Amino acid sequence: MSLKNSNVKIKIPKLLIDKLNEKKINRIYKNFESSLNIKESFIVAVSGGPDSLALAFLSKIYSIKKKIVSKFFIIDHKLRTESSKEAKTVKEVLRRFSIQAEILSWHGSKPTSNIQSIARNNRYELLFNKCKKLKIKNILLGHHRDDLFENFFIRLSRGSGLKGLISLDKKTTFRNFYLLRPLLDQKKEDLIYLSKKVFNFYVQDPSNQNEKFQRIKIRKIIEELRRNGFDDENFSKTIKNLKYSNKVVIFYVDENIKKNAFFSLKNNRFVLNNDFFKQPYEVVFRSLSYCLKTISRKYYSVRGKKLDAILIKIKNNKFSKETLGGCIIEKVKHSIIISKEH
Repeated sequence: MSLKNSNVKIKIPKLLIDKLNEKKINRIYKNFESSLNIKESFIVAVSGGPDSLALAFLSKIYSIKKKIVSKFFIIDHKLRTESSKEAKTVKEVLRRFSIQAEILSWHGSKPTSNIQSIARNNRYELLFNKCKKLKIKNILLGHHRDDLFENFFIRLSRGSGLKGLISLDKKTTFRNFYLLRPLLDQKKEDLIYLSKKVFNFYVQDPSNQNEKFQRIKIRKIIEELRRNGFDDENFSKTIKNLKYSNKVVIFYVDENIKKNAFFSLKNNRFVLNNDFFKQPYEVVFRSLSYCLKTISRKYYSVRGKKLDAILIKIKNNKFSKETLGGCIIEKVKHSIIISKEH
């Protein structure tokens, strides 16, 4: 049965169906559908860029076909004077395609440094709060294949280990929420094509041309590599192979935490025994990072250099007490106790 013939049954608005029947867009949708593959309600984060608008279109159709609830939220960081006007424009554009969206604004003082990182953290907090109110656990994000490549090179420039190099995944869990990235196999150029073809519109963020941001510098380096023969498909295979290796490390990290760490839900603290620190270094490093994230409830891990410094002190028996990542790390007799900093 064609999409047109099934239109009445699944009740997808004609305007959306007409766009979906275009050959290239239909191919993008099929890849999206197999990548997402969930049966529960979800919310969608929309910025107004081509990737997030493509995500809005694809996820709207998915929710109708699968008969599940979807909610759409436009994030207005208020970092630029025109951002609120842009958010309203995006809301109106989506409305024309039967996608009802709500604007979430980041209020309060704005940072003068580390802007993109702080904005990202606030964006997640806004989405988490909405999820709590709606009792929805799934959050769809618009990260695509180019983001995966950029993230790799950014982490490489920082001296990251295996986990950092492949930290973007299709599904990650945080605070009992699931962050889903169903576009991670999609090319940015295809998402731009979809947004132009469907909406004939997307927001062009001027920060995407500002080379004071590291991500933009890396983006230009990747563009230069492509001009000199950089193969996207082979690089995707490399990242996939690294992910297989990462799963092996994850297994031993889980074993270390299970056998050598005790978590007290009542006191919100970890007690780590001596054997916790006798594992291979990468296993100890990740295990300790996991404990800190669990206690602090922060989405991003602490920087590796700071964690390295503490592990060296513990290994040399020169550690007593420090604060890191919103946690207090303290040696008590033969154990290390991690609790939340007040």
